Amino acid sequence: MNRRTRRGAVAAAALALGITVTAPAAGAHAGHRPGGDPARAVLPAGDGWAALGTGTTGGSAAAPSRVFTVTTWEEFRAALAAPGTGPRIVRVVGTLDATAAGCGAFAAPGYDFARYLADYDPAVWGYEKEVSGPQEELRAASAAAQARAIKAQVPADTTIVGVGRNAGITGGSLQVQGVDNVVVRNLTLESPLDCFPQWDPTDGARGAWNSEYDSLVVHGSTHVWIDHNTFTDGAHPDSSLPSYFGELYQRHDGELDVVRGADLVTVSWNVFKDHDKTLMIGNSDGAGATDRGKLRVTLHHNLFDNVVERAPRVRFGQVDAYNNHFLVRGAPYAYSLGIGQESRLVAEKNAFTLAEGVPAGRILKKWKDAPVTTAGNVVNGEPVDLLAVHNAQFPEETLRADAGWTPTLRTRVDHPRAVPGVVSHRAGAGRLR
Repeated sequence: MNRRTRRGAVAAAALALGITVTAPAAGAHAGHRPGGDPARAVLPAGDGWAALGTGTTGGSAAAPSRVFTVTTWEEFRAALAAPGTGPRIVRVVGTLDATAAGCGAFAAPGYDFARYLADYDPAVWGYEKEVSGPQEELRAASAAAQARAIKAQVPADTTIVGVGRNAGITGGSLQVQGVDNVVVRNLTLESPLDCFPQWDPTDGARGAWNSEYDSLVVHGSTHVWIDHNTFTDGAHPDSSLPSYFGELYQRHDGELDVVRGADLVTVSWNVFKDHDKTLMIGNSDGAGATDRGKLRVTLHHNLFDNVVERAPRVRFGQVDAYNNHFLVRGAPYAYSLGIGQESRLVAEKNAFTLAEGVPAGRILKKWKDAPVTTAGNVVNGEPVDLLAVHNAQFPEETLRADAGWTPTLRTRVDHPRAVPGVVSHRAGAGRLR
């Protein structure tokens, strides 16, 4: 099949899938970025871990027949699943709603939430064993149906980019799993709302509601650039959720996870806001077989606004966190930087704006014994030794200095006092330049 015939076949397949194929500007060709087209942007050389080796180009070299413009969740998933292995660009116009049909569309016949509450009320069920029985089985079946509907598998050599200032995805979960070379830019990602959280009476002293689905998961993948996105709970913050059995009916999981052998990831100029368990790098202390020597992630020029914890929490990875702004507005707040199993976090030249009554010693959290480098950070505009103030406030959780490595993959590095202004004006969706 010659190039013209092959291109026509791909275009026909796209038409059958209901996707718009958009040609780039006149004179464009594979690998060319006419007029600074964001869809054809590549990660700059030296910009974090994702620049190592082959770098990260996503779908920038996509042929005209493999540039898709989508306006619905169904079109979006179809574009990602379109046949062929060559680079692809998926341009998102407007907000794609992965759960437009409502939770009832996923419920298994016979599932009844009122019955679920009655069956597993601690006054009836107790706290000694996990829930089981017909309603739990139906809840699990309902959850599986939601997972099938809201997860979107992102293939290798793909760029997903929002068009303009108001592009995004509500209720969807992007799965970058087992692939190489992916770019995600300029999207407002409203956290998936779990329709069927599970009650676990054995979780803690009083039990807990546990939910699934992150907005974006990088699982066993390499060379991933996540840039200029806004991650938020949107219309459904935790404060809007009810409580059952005396515990918050938690319907959110994380916003971004980098897990299970993922490696060479750059997370730049994003906004993470109004969320609890925000960003996890490494999801298990027992995952050393897949994670040791991997999970190399750079975080720079991101805004963490009113997040409770995990900004990030790190296991195993060599993580470079610099020039980020952490805006802590008050309760609830647990910590920002979590030091976990065999982690090697370098946190330098960041800015922390803490509400009155929030001590700087809480910025770091020790989960496991691991060294950490903290240098050149400011708190409310003043230089603070984060390690020293943490160890002074929590002597029973003393952290060790010196992560044992020096980051070199950095481009722009701002003075930490300038970071709040720079980040507030440039980070997040709708602010590509």
